[in-house]
Amino acid sequence: MATTSKTKKAAATSPTTLREGDDAPSFTLPSDAGTDVSLGDFAGSWLVLYFYPRDSTPGCTRQAQAFRDHLAELEKRNAKVVGVSRDSIASHCKFRDAHELSFPLLSDRDAKVHEAYGAFGEKTMYGKKILGALRTTVIVSPEGKVARVFANVKVPGHAEAVLAALDELAKA
Repeated sequence: MATTSKTKKAAATSPTTLREGDDAPSFTLPSDAGTDVSLGDFAGSWLVLYFYPRDSTPGCTRQAQAFRDHLAELEKRNAKVVGVSRDSIASHCKFRDAHELSFPLLSDRDAKVHEAYGAFGEKTMYGKKILGALRTTVIVSPEGKVARVFANVKVPGHAEAVLAALDELAKA
């Protein structure tokens, strides 16, 4: 059976599937602090890398606020939080300041890091199929391995689920 261009396009945009134990994909992205941030910057700590669709939207704001509100508990578990979206640094700075966020927000304008982490693909929005950011959180171990993947994240209770996962992972 011949493959149509539509099929090829869908295959090319399917999210990457990360599995627990995989090496976390390396990245270097610009941050709201005006510096580049890389995966290696978090060696020796748990990294809660959360991908979200857009600054200053209701769900993304609630998600960022939940991580902000649980940041002290996360830090007690030797975990760092980093948010990643396709928004510009200027947008990130406004978002950070408006919501008093004290963790880095990274700009992945071309979605390459989103794709590497399985956080970009087809989704339904207002009844239409579109390509975009998929709300995804990946916990990376202090050794740089994928420890947990949360796909299709629902915001209510997510920060608490991440805390519980960190507790579980620390016992393993």
